Amino acid sequence: MKKKYIPMTQAMFISTMLRCLAIIMVVIVVSLGVGMAGYHYFEKMEWIDAFHNAAQILGGMGEIGPVNSFNGKLFSGIYAIYCGLVLLASMGLLFAPIMHRVMHKFHIQDEN
Repeated sequence: MKKKYIPMTQAMFISTMLRCLAIIMVVIVVSLGVGMAGYHYFEKMEWIDAFHNAAQILGGMGEIGPVNSFNGKLFSGIYAIYCGLVLLASMGLLFAPIMHRVMHKFHIQDEN
């Protein structure tokens, strides 16, 4: 027995988009916190400088302050790779409901 396709209402779509945005925001805030803590711990940066560096890397702009220690450079490199993956995953999560809705527009029901 085949399931009948029930189209998603606009309210359901908006709810799904808001849920995805909430997940993305939580991931970004946690990632920013980890970056700040890492720069504060490894590079002994003030919190505002750690925030600035972490936000610049998370936003894809690059580091602002110099990184001098071995552990700081190691953290910075790993954090930069992680931020790139977070960006890609966030965009995938954000566009998934949109693409799902677009793909259902092309859905053809089987008459049998």
